[in-house]
Amino acid sequence: MTENSDHLTKPNKRKRSCLIAIGVVLFLILLLFIIALILALTVFKTRQPITQILSASVDGVAPRVSFPAVQIELNITLDLMILVENRNHASFKHGTGKTFLLYQGNQVGDADLYPGFIPSRGNSTLPCRLTLQADRLANNMSNLISDLLGGEFVLETRTRIPGRVTLLGFIKKHAVAVSECQLTIGFPDMKVKRQVCKNKAKL
Repeated sequence: MTENSDHLTKPNKRKRSCLIAIGVVLFLILLLFIIALILALTVFKTRQPITQILSASVDGVAPRVSFPAVQIELNITLDLMILVENRNHASFKHGTGKTFLLYQGNQVGDADLYPGFIPSRGNSTLPCRLTLQADRLANNMSNLISDLLGGEFVLETRTRIPGRVTLLGFIKKHAVAVSECQLTIGFPDMKVKRQVCKNKAKL
């Protein structure tokens, strides 16, 4: 009778040990998941990449206005150095970006930005060369003449850089860095007098 009870208790002990081991493993997995979730929501929380213009310069000949038959000759190129700052504790890989040049809301030029990789808490500088296309100014010619006679004109740039932030090596989150800048250019010296930028991102 004693031998039979011993045989019965041994499987029960083994079963109990297995259940305890499984419970400990599940608890550890749950604990690791909770820690990873807390880190993802705090330390590794996705922050928007910031884009800003480091420098802006105008290359080319100043517009020439001739009278009495009003004619304007344009040969203007805007050289920008755009800084992209990754504030995340994770890498940011971005594809081909795009910068648009606008005058009074109308697009008058555009340029592509090279794709790249920005490490955690790092930054990258992207060159951008925008040529003002005179044929796109036809509808705003009178406004441009007025601005030139006033001694300055305003150009706007809109930059869009799509990419992905990779967290913990496997969590990928789509992000699009967007910046809008307003550049005031003096005439006839053709120097950037003021620049005002604002940043936003879509996560």
